[in-house]
Amino acid sequence: MESRPLIFYVNGKKVVENTPNPEWTLLYYLRHHLRLVGSKEGCGEGGCGACTVMQSRFDPETRKIHNMAINACLTPLCSVHGSAVITVEGIGSVRQGKDCQVAWDAMWACTPGFVMSMYALLRNNPKPTEHDMEEAFQGYRPILDGFRTLCCKDLFQGNGTAGKCCEAYDTNENVEEVADILFDESEFLPYDPTAEIIFPPELQVNF
Repeated sequence: MESRPLIFYVNGKKVVENTPNPEWTLLYYLRHHLRLVGSKEGCGEGGCGACTVMQSRFDPETRKIHNMAINACLTPLCSVHGSAVITVEGIGSVRQGKDCQVAWDAMWACTPGFVMSMYALLRNNPKPTEHDMEEAFQGYRPILDGFRTLCCKDLFQGNGTAGKCCEAYDTNENVEEVADILFDESEFLPYDPTAEIIFPPELQVNF
C-alpha cells in the first residue's frame, strides 16, 4: 500500500515529510527538525502552555478558516496534515511583531505560549471583550493585565468611551492611561495587516 507524504505549512512555508514517525509530536518536529525552538516543553501534559502554537484548518462545508491554540507537546505530528501552523517565530519580533507580543513583552513574560493563545484569539475575533479574554486565559491576573490593552483599545477606539472595559481592574483609569502603563506604542513600528501570514490557498483546494 502506497503511503502519502505528510503535508502541512509552518509559518507560511510548506513542509513535506515523506517518512513521518507516528510517535513524533508536533513539538518534537518543530524543535528538532525545523529548529523552531520558541515553543518550549514544560510540563509535557498540556497544562503550562509553553508549547502553544496556532493551528488553522479550512472547513469545506462552512468555507471558513478555524484558528485554534493547541498544545504542540500533545499533538501527534501526523494529525496536522492539511493544516497550517503558526509558531511564535511566525508573528515577528517585539519591534516588528503583533500587538499581542508587544503587550506581553511589556509584562516581562517568560513563555511564548500565552502570546500564541492571544494571537489565536485575535485571529478569530479582532475585537475581543474582556470576558472573551477571561474565558481564554482562565482568569490569570498577570496575563489579563498584559493583554487587556488590546481588548480596551479595540473596543473603545473612536467612540469616546473609556474605562468601562477595565472597570473590573482599575475603575479610575481610562484606556489611554492603562496603555501608557504597559508600553509606549510610539517605540514600536506600526502594525501592517498586509504582513499577516495568510492561510495557504493550496490547503483550501487539495485537503
